[in-house]
Amino acid sequence: MSDSDIPVPSSVLEPLDARLADLVALYEDLHRHPELAFQETRTAAEAAHRLTAYGYDVTTGIGVTGVTGVLRNGPGPVVLLRADMDALPVTENSGVPYASTVPGRMHACGHDVHVTCLLGAADLLAAGRDRWSGTLVVLFQPAEEAGNGARAMLDDGLYSKELVPTPDVVLAQHVAPFGAGLIAYCPGACMAAADSLEITFHGTGGHGSRPETTVDPILMASAFVQRVQSVVSREIAAKERAVVTVGAFHAGDTANVIPDRAVVRLSVRSFDPNVRTAVLAAVDRIARAEAAASDAPQGPEVKIIDSFPVTVNDTAVLTGVNEDFTRFFGEQRVFAYEPATGSEDAGLLASAAEAPLYYWWLGGWDPDEFRAALAAGRLAQDIPSNHSPRFVPVARPTLATGVQALTVAALSRLGGK
Repeated sequence: MSDSDIPVPSSVLEPLDARLADLVALYEDLHRHPELAFQETRTAAEAAHRLTAYGYDVTTGIGVTGVTGVLRNGPGPVVLLRADMDALPVTENSGVPYASTVPGRMHACGHDVHVTCLLGAADLLAAGRDRWSGTLVVLFQPAEEAGNGARAMLDDGLYSKELVPTPDVVLAQHVAPFGAGLIAYCPGACMAAADSLEITFHGTGGHGSRPETTVDPILMASAFVQRVQSVVSREIAAKERAVVTVGAFHAGDTANVIPDRAVVRLSVRSFDPNVRTAVLAAVDRIARAEAAASDAPQGPEVKIIDSFPVTVNDTAVLTGVNEDFTRFFGEQRVFAYEPATGSEDAGLLASAAEAPLYYWWLGGWDPDEFRAALAAGRLAQDIPSNHSPRFVPVARPTLATGVQALTVAALSRLGGK
């Protein structure tokens, strides 16, 4: 078989085996050195260094720490590949030899995988540029976990100042707690909108021995936490999707003092704008009602911390890329998945460009462990989810599959030669 007879994805991906050891080392290094939102300076520097070596036009410091690389390779579409870089304020409990060396910080959502896979794909696509035509944009985004990293890059002139050419399509992936080597997809709305709120309940503090002289904000906030759980079960139709989760509760400093305030943080997930409006209104109503029931000296302060829009996959792009995924990986490794109630801001990069988006999931857990847990009906108990202190994707075959998926997807949208 001559070189011209080899399918384009296979020929571009041929050097991957020789590069895998370096990618595994990079992944383990990134995992050891997690950086929180808008603090990803070390990660960004590594991305910029490698992209420059691969021949990309590199811009740094977009939206504080964002990095882009542009590779112009003749006429054709502009394809943007995106990876997020930030870690989480989680203390690792994985036991892997390359565990986080930073106290209280961990790549618990797999963004170290995302960065590694995109750098691997950027390398291969640059080396194989004789097999495609168009413009490739690779984007390393800060602060996905904070919900404002994509917006920060856009506000900093990502498209408006032509820091990168406006893409014709945006492609991204996220590692997930299912068997490594698998690819999952969801047509249409694939990830939920999310609103994170901070509610401050005001009371009147005093001595713990004389609660009758106080208005106890802990009791007030505790009643709210209990009552707000009824919003989804009693105010949202069973056919709709919504989640309300209280993730933080802060009040007081010592046992015998009733504080003057309590702060609750919660997350609301939804797929439908009307459901979103109804849930947020109910949360606000219950907070104010509990404050009134306690005769609080003032109403609660309700503040939106961050918001993510619904992530919506474009049907035509999903179908086209999936045809190439199936040809390359085989039907057994590509499967449909239910919409996830997690949230993402990658869609903003597409909507701001008026471009279609395809966002898929990449399996990251040990395949044998996943199959055993699935057979035993113990996935929830035995396989850690994203944001768990034990969520550490296996390097092999996760990295190879992730590099392959990004490369195949990009080649599916770029022009051929």
